[in-house]
Amino acid sequence: MLTRRELGKLALAVPTATMLGRSESIFGAFAQTKPSSLIDGVQIGTITYSFRSMPDQSAEATLKYIVDSGISGIELMGGPVESFAGAPSSGRGGGGGGRGPAGGGPGGGGRGPGGPGGGGGGGQAADAPPMTGSWNGQPCAVPVAGGPGGPGGAGRGGRGGRGETTPEQQAAQQEQADKLKAWRTSVSMDAFKKLRKMYNDAGVAIYAWKQLNANMSDEEFEYIFNVAEALGCTHTTLELLTDAAQLKRVGDFAMKKKIYAAYHTHAQGNMTAFDQAFALSKGNMANVDFGHWVAAGNVGGTPMQFLEKHHARISSFHLKDRTTPANCALNLPWGTGETPIKAILQLVKKNKWKIPASAELEYTIPEGSDAVQEVRNCVEYCRTALTT
Repeated sequence: MLTRRELGKLALAVPTATMLGRSESIFGAFAQTKPSSLIDGVQIGTITYSFRSMPDQSAEATLKYIVDSGISGIELMGGPVESFAGAPSSGRGGGGGGRGPAGGGPGGGGRGPGGPGGGGGGGQAADAPPMTGSWNGQPCAVPVAGGPGGPGGAGRGGRGGRGETTPEQQAAQQEQADKLKAWRTSVSMDAFKKLRKMYNDAGVAIYAWKQLNANMSDEEFEYIFNVAEALGCTHTTLELLTDAAQLKRVGDFAMKKKIYAAYHTHAQGNMTAFDQAFALSKGNMANVDFGHWVAAGNVGGTPMQFLEKHHARISSFHLKDRTTPANCALNLPWGTGETPIKAILQLVKKNKWKIPASAELEYTIPEGSDAVQEVRNCVEYCRTALTT
């Protein structure tokens, strides 16, 4: 409780804060309501990749995006986390990266083969089959290879075609990698605990973070899982591996640290995609993407059948509304595609499975909107799906 004198001092501070360029008064900060996206027992979250189009990629700005979206649970990409803790900057933008508008700093954990590019549009993934057919009366437009939205292009799924690197560039990249490794294997966990407190105090729990790479040394593995523990995560995510030795190494390390390793899927997600990982270690879990599942045209089973069979091995899953390959494999605003989002959420609710559902924004943001508004729309779609 504040005394009348203290309230007077705060009132006098408001004009000063405005002159300094602060976007919100101190009263606005006090009045902010904590978000809640636990809907009828189902935790709706998002991955911070959803906010990649926002100008400031710092951990502080990202927290504001999350809260403004009404989200109370999160899978954090590596960039904002490591930048907050003071990791050496790579000087490269993108990837959910570092602090400030340029997005420089440590990479965001990677999206893997066929992963979305910066555009987040409705183009074709690099590993997807040629698009045919039509959707809502419109024929599929097959992107030109190397062009925007096409294989190798700058749109969804493109790699961006950087070309050959020179020996000097390779040497600089190796030097940067060595600096980052040295930092990771010596940094204190205090900054990560501070980050967790900042998010928790705002009403946001961090259930996962994505920065693990199977090619890391044991010392870096130790760092990744220590950070996960400091952040309060139940699991750390990475792209699905196919090498048995790597799967066993990652899974066994996860078992030792008592924090799961959950593998993310793109077009390869299907009923049997995780069988090898599950068999090799109890530390291996799934971070399956049901939107990509639909876009890949996996006919061996449905997302609901996968949930029924493997719910005990799913740490979290991603949702987006996509169409099948016969209908252009599009990324669309929720409720206009073919992903059975409502059926998936209702099944989780019915069985009281404690599996976070991460809403991942990948469709093209409409004119006049932004990522925060569109993630909020996705959350409201989930709310309607779970309560009606």
